[in-house]
Amino acid sequence: MATPIVKKNNTNQSNRTKNTEKTNSLVTRRFAAWTAEIALLVASGLVPFGLGVYANSRSDINRVPLNPVLVVTERAIARPLALPASYGIRNVAWPTNFLWTIALFAPTVLSWWQLYLLAKTGSTLPKRWFGVRVVNEEGTPPGLAAVFVREGIGRLTVPMSIAYILWRYSFAFPNLGLFTSLAVLMVLGEGLALPARRGRKALHDWLAGTYVVDAHRSVPSADVVNNARNLPVSSSQTATPKENEALATAAIAITPDDSNLISLWRRMQQNPSLTLFGVALTSMTAVLATLIGTQVYLQTQQSNQESQKINSQQFLALVKQLSPDSTASLQERQSLILAMGSLNDQQSIQFLADMMVNETNPILIDTIQQALISVGIPAITELHNKNQFLAGELQSISSTSPEREVRQKRLQINQQTINKILSVYSGQTQNLDLSRVQLGQSGTPGSSFFNLVLENTDLSGIKLKSANLNQANFKGSRFRSAGEDGRFDTYDDIVSDLTQAQMKQANFTDANLSRVIMTGSDLSRATLNRANLANARLVGANLSSGQLVGADLRGAVLENASLTGADLGDAKFKDANLYGARLGRVIAIGTQLSFANLSKTDWQASDLSGADLERANLSNANLSATRMTGAILRSAQLENANLQNADLSLVDLRGANVAGANFKGAILTPNRQDPADQFVQTPDIGAVSAVVKGVDFSQAKNLEDRQIAYICTQGGIHPVCP
Repeated sequence: MATPIVKKNNTNQSNRTKNTEKTNSLVTRRFAAWTAEIALLVASGLVPFGLGVYANSRSDINRVPLNPVLVVTERAIARPLALPASYGIRNVAWPTNFLWTIALFAPTVLSWWQLYLLAKTGSTLPKRWFGVRVVNEEGTPPGLAAVFVREGIGRLTVPMSIAYILWRYSFAFPNLGLFTSLAVLMVLGEGLALPARRGRKALHDWLAGTYVVDAHRSVPSADVVNNARNLPVSSSQTATPKENEALATAAIAITPDDSNLISLWRRMQQNPSLTLFGVALTSMTAVLATLIGTQVYLQTQQSNQESQKINSQQFLALVKQLSPDSTASLQERQSLILAMGSLNDQQSIQFLADMMVNETNPILIDTIQQALISVGIPAITELHNKNQFLAGELQSISSTSPEREVRQKRLQINQQTINKILSVYSGQTQNLDLSRVQLGQSGTPGSSFFNLVLENTDLSGIKLKSANLNQANFKGSRFRSAGEDGRFDTYDDIVSDLTQAQMKQANFTDANLSRVIMTGSDLSRATLNRANLANARLVGANLSSGQLVGADLRGAVLENASLTGADLGDAKFKDANLYGARLGRVIAIGTQLSFANLSKTDWQASDLSGADLERANLSNANLSATRMTGAILRSAQLENANLQNADLSLVDLRGANVAGANFKGAILTPNRQDPADQFVQTPDIGAVSAVVKGVDFSQAKNLEDRQIAYICTQGGIHPVCP
């Protein structure tokens, strides 16, 4: 009797080993198929995106505004991913628009197609490659609803939500790299929850009621599945080999715990009394909440109406006492004006703004200003309207009219009031709209004179589109602040808008203008020394003759901007975009321009001595007659650049691309001078010569014999060199 028992045990052990090997093989192939699916999706987006980035770096391609769909998408993802909000629409190369649109839609289309295949056939393309199939309890393809639950909720939403919550409320926020790593780990953890022992499976399969089976083997029917669930273990010993194989396949695919999973609808059908109680309780709660909410709303409305009625009565009484026919003394009128300001409603603000325009008594004008300042930011809207009205009146009056001085005085009083409110309520200007406001310098020195002064003021979030701010003083002021999360460079940063504002000769020394929108603004002769303009948008802006010494413009966008004659000494332009900018006669001594996009820029007759232009894109740039002594041009792109008559003494050109560059008259090494003609002794020529070792000049244009000889002796590459 011992022999058959031992033989049967060996057979069972062999079957268990084979089943384990099959399960492990299925797990491996399932993971490989999932990896291939993700790789296809990532590649479908990254490939066109990378090609778009390359096309955008080319200067010989026309540029167009970014696709509005891409703009909306970019802004939509900024908030959840804590990215800095991108304002305005930037220009990109036209192929970039097309390729980035493909990068947006290709993964979406591919994922929906794969989901459709999974729902209808049980396999995506990668799953077919690796012999993996997804089925439901009946052994058929799962269908669209189950696939949505499996992939959309179980595989994506649940792990990504957990990863996002952990990231958002941890020290890692807003580091996007750490969030990506955490999300990958959570998705992998959910997907790798495959059978550690029979009876366990991944969360997404558990939620959708699906099973992953070997596509090369026949899927067990519903009867076999039920038998696999209900058949006692001892019965398998008496089953035929064919039945054992079917049961083994079912055991791999089906978990024994699935018979205990009952849908919510089935529970409701089995417990009608409990269901009815739950519906009744929910309905009563909803009705009670509606009644309470309605009562609170009605009481609030009634309270507001009573308050407005009282304010109206007080307002009418004060207006009557402040009328020209009133016999109130000067002190009484001052008290009445201050009481009018304390009402802090729209009609009282409008009355005070009108009264200030028509008042001639300086004492009462000061009192009205005090009343409006006590109202604060809500008074700005009415003052803004009066400002535009007075400015329009002033423009309609000829310069010789006697009324002009009166109107000028009224406008200046209005400007002074706005100036004082902005100074007092610093940091409360978010979403304050002062577009087209007239706050520029007005009047003539010696008589009535106004000059906007807002030093060290927080003006974050203020809108000054097309405003006149000429000669204003914003020294040390802030036009950007962190939002509710207290961190800069996230979605909720409070950023001002100075689009097309007139700011000639304005003083922005040490001001924070980071990420501020100044598209088309006029900053000619403005002072921006040490100002923070990182990532600011200055597309088409006029910075001619401006002072930007030590200013930070890293990542700023200055496409087609004008900086003619500006002083850029020691300024930081790393990663800035100056495509097509005009920089003639600028002083850029020691300026950092590494990795900047300087294609099609005009630097004619400028001084770039000691500038850092490493890896900068200077293709098609005009550098004629520029002084570049000691500049760093390592690995720079100088394709088709115009270097005619440029001084390249001591310039480091190693690794630079000079194909098509025009070197006619360019100075690679200075001529020796007669010592008798030199007032100051110059160093040896080798010490002030350009570094050209390893640089390929084969396709450079207009090289002179003296230049070629120097290139060959210094290790440069040219067909003439031996």
